[in-house]
Amino acid sequence: MKLRKEGYVTLMALIFGIIFVIIITGLVGLVFANNKLNIAKENRERAVQIAEAGLDYYRWFLAHFPTDLQNGTGGAGPYEEEYSDPEGGPIGKFSLEVSGNTECNSITSVDINSTGWTYDQPNLKREVYGRYARPSVAEFAYIINSGVWAGANRDIYGPYHSNGGIRMDGANYSTVTSGVQNWLCTSSFGCSPDQTQNGVFGAGSGSALWSFPASTIDFSGITLDLVNMKTQAQSTGIYLAPASQGYHLIFKNDGTVDAYRVNNTSYVWGYDPSMGWQQDYYTIASETFLQNYTVPSACSLIFVEDDLWIEGTVKGKVTVASANVTTPNVDPTIILSGNINYTTTNGTDGLTAIAEQSVLIPINSPDDMVLSGIFMAQNGHFGRNYYPSSYSGYKRNSLTMTGTIVSNGRVGTQWTCGGTYCSGYNNRINSYDKKLASDPPPLTPYADDEYKFIEWREVE
Repeated sequence: MKLRKEGYVTLMALIFGIIFVIIITGLVGLVFANNKLNIAKENRERAVQIAEAGLDYYRWFLAHFPTDLQNGTGGAGPYEEEYSDPEGGPIGKFSLEVSGNTECNSITSVDINSTGWTYDQPNLKREVYGRYARPSVAEFAYIINSGVWAGANRDIYGPYHSNGGIRMDGANYSTVTSGVQNWLCTSSFGCSPDQTQNGVFGAGSGSALWSFPASTIDFSGITLDLVNMKTQAQSTGIYLAPASQGYHLIFKNDGTVDAYRVNNTSYVWGYDPSMGWQQDYYTIASETFLQNYTVPSACSLIFVEDDLWIEGTVKGKVTVASANVTTPNVDPTIILSGNINYTTTNGTDGLTAIAEQSVLIPINSPDDMVLSGIFMAQNGHFGRNYYPSSYSGYKRNSLTMTGTIVSNGRVGTQWTCGGTYCSGYNNRINSYDKKLASDPPPLTPYADDEYKFIEWREVE
């Protein structure tokens, strides 16, 4: 019995010893596996940091050589550069693929793909993408260079900025910024008697997003070289010389545009906030068809050296300018005579309409109007004049806008008389088009002269 008992103990000790060895071996293996996993995680994190360093490097390079997309080599990429830790020396590399987006003989943005890895585990690579450009005005729903009153029947989606004071009675769902600390609100802004108010004030529901004084936007800095635009249109785009009354463009969903010469216009009396009562010649009485143009893909630019009526469905990204660079003190206006839509909503279509003077909606506009695009009134304003009740169409129902308004003067599409709606559009909805912010139509104005990354993402 004693020998059997000792044999049993020996057997049990052997079994437990084997189990202990297995457990210890498993624990050691787990520790090594976890350590290996942690090292891999650390190297993956370092790889993405090295890739981001590649973007920063090329941003620095472009700041010194803004037109060099070949990393100073004169040859095609990709371009590898070593990355060093300030304390540990070289730890890996990044590889760059660089391409420029060029429209109308100008580089509009630079796309950079940067792939990073460590020397310890070069098989673990991470890639990031960045678009380097000057932010366009499409970053905003509104940029205004004077005081403005946003009425109660307004819904605004997107940043709203004025270099002057803002009375915000509408609903804003993004930031509202004024370039002044305070301003004098007069009767034309609904204040009676005149009152000194904060940079942004009013009965609007989004006051938590109001900010003042904010940095002003240099309006002279976002004006364009119209002479250069004319030259580009004459060489690679579409150019229409001065005519007797102007031109009418109807965009087609096949990427073409029908062009008409306006022969005669009729007028109604309208009140322009900057010019007072005047005869408003914004209704086409007769016109002559000229031809159907295919908008050039290499430089989708139309330059009209006269007043211009536009409407229709835009395919692709097109810029239209109405300006006279030949005759001094002649500043044409753009009239939005009908709805402006895009063929798609995925960001492949876009319109920028630039008027040397104003961008106006006439009395015979649609009752429920839809406008898509970036609209810039360089010296005048964006709006709809006041039309008295003696005219049919003096009141309209809804105005839905997707895009951006840039206006030197005060913006207004609704008029009140004694606090009561009496002319213009009763309901107005404004949304900015984020898709155009990083990829606008050619020669769209910039909101900032400084180049920066306007888009960043990791490439999976």
